[in-house]
Amino acid sequence: MPISRLVGGSVEIPDVTRRSVWLKGSAWHVPDYDNAEAFVRRMVREGIVDCDPIVPAVLGGAAPAVTERTLQRRFVMATGLTRGAIRQIHRAREAAVLILDGVPKQEVVHQLGYFDQAHLARSLTRFIGRTATQLSALDGAEPLSLLYKPTPSVPAYSS
Repeated sequence: MPISRLVGGSVEIPDVTRRSVWLKGSAWHVPDYDNAEAFVRRMVREGIVDCDPIVPAVLGGAAPAVTERTLQRRFVMATGLTRGAIRQIHRAREAAVLILDGVPKQEVVHQLGYFDQAHLARSLTRFIGRTATQLSALDGAEPLSLLYKPTPSVPAYSS
């Protein structure tokens, strides 16, 4: 179902119980915290959920033959986020990884294109939940789920 039909509305899914939902001709267990990712992977595998091929291609560095407006619309439809927001999240993740690796904050500001340390702190607080100072003080016992090193690298601050 197109996202445009879901925005501002709802869809009734038939045959839903507390424990299962009827999808693609069979009963599926309703996901919980422990198996939500497996549920989504199965939905993708079964063709219930699909991926817009342009989004991962652009994130991987490709330049598709569509207008900027079309690209922005497709990003929002596929992810719920603008390309700019995705770049900001990626840049904040890269900054957090660098800080945890011991790179000085001023070097992170320069390397990733932040205006100053305050700009870095606001970005980290918004997307990671901690400032650079707080990240520097972590002892490694408290995991940060958003900190992974994605490959291939997505340009963090290009327009």
